[in-house]
Amino acid sequence: MNTAILQSNNKPLKQRKIIVAGKARLIFNADAEGVTRLRDLYQSDPQRILFPNIPDKDITQAVVVNTAGGLVGGDKISVEVTVEKKANALVTTQSAEKVYRSAGTDSKIEINLIVEAGSWLEYIPQETILFEGSRLRRQTHVNVERDGKLIAGEIVVFGRLGYGEHFQTGLIHDGWEIIRDGKLVWVDALHMQDDIASIIADPACFDGAVSMATTVYIGPDAEDNLPVVQKFLESLNSGVLSSVTCVNEILIIRWLSKDILDLRNDFCAFWGAFRNKIAGLPAKLPRLWNM
Repeated sequence: MNTAILQSNNKPLKQRKIIVAGKARLIFNADAEGVTRLRDLYQSDPQRILFPNIPDKDITQAVVVNTAGGLVGGDKISVEVTVEKKANALVTTQSAEKVYRSAGTDSKIEINLIVEAGSWLEYIPQETILFEGSRLRRQTHVNVERDGKLIAGEIVVFGRLGYGEHFQTGLIHDGWEIIRDGKLVWVDALHMQDDIASIIADPACFDGAVSMATTVYIGPDAEDNLPVVQKFLESLNSGVLSSVTCVNEILIIRWLSKDILDLRNDFCAFWGAFRNKIAGLPAKLPRLWNM
């Protein structure tokens, strides 16, 4: 069995030989009055799901918690969210996901998001922090019916920056697969392995960025909202590099930054403004994002 090493300031802190395989599954539906309800819930260690009070004029929210405090080599967790016809939900995480240094095996995260006709889903986990020497394989599968709408995103941080530690060696494979009405319409993957420091430093790659973020919006009005997103990104003056493109009714927004706080602020500002514009929801993120 693999022994994974947790480190603090590059010094071995402790070893954990127990490899976890946790799962969180949520299914939401709408009742006869159009109110979104939780129809099904499954959770296994270390995944736990909490349901905070719904903020005024907002939608049903769920919070996924990793009680293990992070992932080590060999660990595997999965999150599956289904929003059935005409239901609306937001799923986030309690805190940043830490991926610790591995002795050789990969940590794995699998995410499955299913949005049925006339439904709205927001999937907005907090940052994923890649410790030096960590190895992460994450795959996000998305399946959206024709008039369903989804906004999903992620922030990746290259190292424990507060400790002066940077993600220089290891593995990150972060893939997306989007299916629309049974047809594969978009596939994307980031893959960096071994000498990651040179890739991040290269001006043609990350140019020294310490963090990156991706947001995808899927909906029949995606192309109509491309100018809206372009204008909003241009209005931000933080110095964070950003871009947006539209393909197959999917908006893809990217951020790169040498300052994680600036990127996080831009990411949150965009998400709040966008959900307000598209769905008429409050222009703010869950309270956990402000703690």
